[in-house]
Amino acid sequence: MPPMLPMRDDTAPTLADVLPSCVAALRSETNPLALPAAERVLVVLVDGLGIANLRARAGHARHLTALATKRAVLTSGFPTTTAAALTTLMTGALPGEHGIVGYTALVPETDRVVNQLSGWSDDMSPDTWQRRSTVFERVSTEGIRTTTIGPARYADSGLTRAILRGAEYRVGESIDDRFAAARRLFDEGGRQLAYLYIPELDQAAHAKGWESDRWTERLEAVDRAFATFTSSLKKGEGVLLTADHGILDVPADRHILFGQTPSLVEGVRHVGGDPRCLHLYLDAGADASDDDAERLAGVWRESQGDNAWVVTRREAIASGWFGDVAPEVLPRLGHVIVAARRLVAYYREAKSEGRSMVGQHGSCTPEEQRVPLLRAGAFAQAS
Repeated sequence: MPPMLPMRDDTAPTLADVLPSCVAALRSETNPLALPAAERVLVVLVDGLGIANLRARAGHARHLTALATKRAVLTSGFPTTTAAALTTLMTGALPGEHGIVGYTALVPETDRVVNQLSGWSDDMSPDTWQRRSTVFERVSTEGIRTTTIGPARYADSGLTRAILRGAEYRVGESIDDRFAAARRLFDEGGRQLAYLYIPELDQAAHAKGWESDRWTERLEAVDRAFATFTSSLKKGEGVLLTADHGILDVPADRHILFGQTPSLVEGVRHVGGDPRCLHLYLDAGADASDDDAERLAGVWRESQGDNAWVVTRREAIASGWFGDVAPEVLPRLGHVIVAARRLVAYYREAKSEGRSMVGQHGSCTPEEQRVPLLRAGAFAQAS
């Protein structure tokens, strides 16, 4: 096994613990996050808000920062990409179980690499490709009302059908609209579990970088809306705010065009994953041997060992990167996985899609994996 390979700490809480802990709080049961009993719960997911990003802009988010104690940190999981992380949040399971293992991934039945956010079809059906029931589905018989609040464009998406099954979808176009919808929802009473999605920071980071004025302005908007909502909380109403991943700004001169080095793509049939977390699928497919994977991994380590953790599929599983991996999910993983550990992003060719993105994520650095877990209302005492 390569030296200094990160190992998943299976005792540390992750996004998989958030919704199950909220449900336990609604049942007045003990839970991994030590949440006290509550009657109504809102989970806010700010896409792309790493704890390092928040602390670096603390002066622009004083309400959020006031709750960002040393203990207010969660590990998002791996890979740190939206489709995988949101599925982990919604199912309470890690990618090796739910099956969403990257931004793009191989669909073995069709021998195609497909976008896991937008590539849904009969070949990658939302009903079956995401393998686990959602937390919303599992509480549907308990009298707990479940609701998702987000922009209209996501209401009927394939990803919504895959990971938000069992919840009513309510539309809020702006950040303020979404928090206002949450307040109206809570005012209707009863036991509730609600989820509110904020994609604006991630979108700004990809376009301009998280260090841009645009990203900071959107952080300020989140901070204001969160403060207004939490000031309205009533007895028995608890709020958690977290994120799916952090963000790193990767300049174009740190893009590595690996397709220009023939040895790095020799025997590679498909490339999936993210620019900071490649899945390399070998020509031999299911018949590829451990020796084939180790050969390619060795070439990558010699070339990129200072820039990335390079592991075979077998090594990634042994290190717990994806959690327990179901047999059905195994062929969705690359035979070799390249996870950036320095400020680089990998593209096969100069004209590869996505090279205009500034903000990047996907790998297992602390900046990408460590996200806030901020508690307010009935949950504030657990911080």
